[in-house]
Amino acid sequence: MTMSIEQQAAELGVLLQARGWVVGTAESCTGGMVAAAITDIAGSSGWFYEGLVTYANHSKQRLLGVQQADLDAEGAVSRTVIEAMARGVIARGAQVSVATSGIAGPGGGSVEKPVGTVWFAWCIEGLVVSECAHFAGDRQQVRGKATAYALSGLLRRLVCV
Repeated sequence: MTMSIEQQAAELGVLLQARGWVVGTAESCTGGMVAAAITDIAGSSGWFYEGLVTYANHSKQRLLGVQQADLDAEGAVSRTVIEAMARGVIARGAQVSVATSGIAGPGGGSVEKPVGTVWFAWCIEGLVVSECAHFAGDRQQVRGKATAYALSGLLRRLVCV
């Protein structure tokens, strides 16, 4: 049985509290939805560090240390940029981070990166893991699925630590 976003966020809190860690988010296409899901849980102030919505490339650079050369070479929706985003949250003080960057639509897609393409990166104590997923649906559906995927990926990785 798949957990709801609320259940995932609550379980995340249990795992983080047990380790004495805090989580931070760096979001582009999800626009703060991951942070909102986490902070919907009562008591999350004990394990949520900060959430950054870095929609503009300039924000990715200024707040997270993403390099202009990487944005120019690969675009914001790429492994290199998403991993830099996740590391940028760790550099700001969290032990755990999750980052999202994608194309929610309805426009903005290309043959190489169609609408529904979302890159994710999770960083736990310096170790970064990233992956790309593709979601069907309209803008809200893509963003909702990406939020759930970001949380489930974080849970999968925290259980193994």
